[in-house]
Amino acid sequence: MSISSKLIQIAVFSCALTASAGAQTHQHDHGHGHGHSHDHAHGAETNKKTAAKGFFADADVKDRSLSDWEGDWQSIYPLLQTGALDKVMAHKAEQKKDKTVDEYKQYYEAGYKTDIDRLVIKDDTFTFYQNGKNYSAQYKYDGYKILTYKAGNRGVRYLFTKQQGEAQAPGFIQFSDHIIAPKKVSHFHIYVGNEGHQKLSEELHNWPTYFPSAWKSKTIVHDLMHH
Repeated sequence: MSISSKLIQIAVFSCALTASAGAQTHQHDHGHGHGHSHDHAHGAETNKKTAAKGFFADADVKDRSLSDWEGDWQSIYPLLQTGALDKVMAHKAEQKKDKTVDEYKQYYEAGYKTDIDRLVIKDDTFTFYQNGKNYSAQYKYDGYKILTYKAGNRGVRYLFTKQQGEAQAPGFIQFSDHIIAPKKVSHFHIYVGNEGHQKLSEELHNWPTYFPSAWKSKTIVHDLMHH
């Protein structure tokens, strides 16, 4: 074998070692106890398209700041109660054919249910509007948790822990919005509680959902039907 051939082999081997080391680095970046192996088989474009459906590589999940959810938000539970979302329920039943309209209403009744009808998020502060009163507290980012569901797809919860504020404010908050990297959102699901992030991550049936307070019901209905 010529000297030049040996040099090429050494260079290729060196590049392979470098690539392997780089692929493993992410495993040690987060201490969130994901318990999932990292899958690097998917390209960035593929993950962009499938992440919203719950199929993504662990390595594509990134930390996010509270600014992604900053804004003035309204619960859409009242819209469900008044019948403003009936068109959405009928659309889902017709498209998916897995539940009747009434079954969809029951499903979303459990999912959207909340008495926090408005949320204002600014900097690190949440202000909750509940039963005609409001209260505030400050929260810090506490990492993320990847959940695997029975159906085989997965989701990411972004965790925030209360630092100080009024007693009524929950101790723990988790966001889920079908997004796995920094990006401003147009709606989100939120989970709140006082028993710790592990207990809160086990809640799968109630996911109060919020849209911008400035949006009219017609805009929300259109978004829900075409999202």
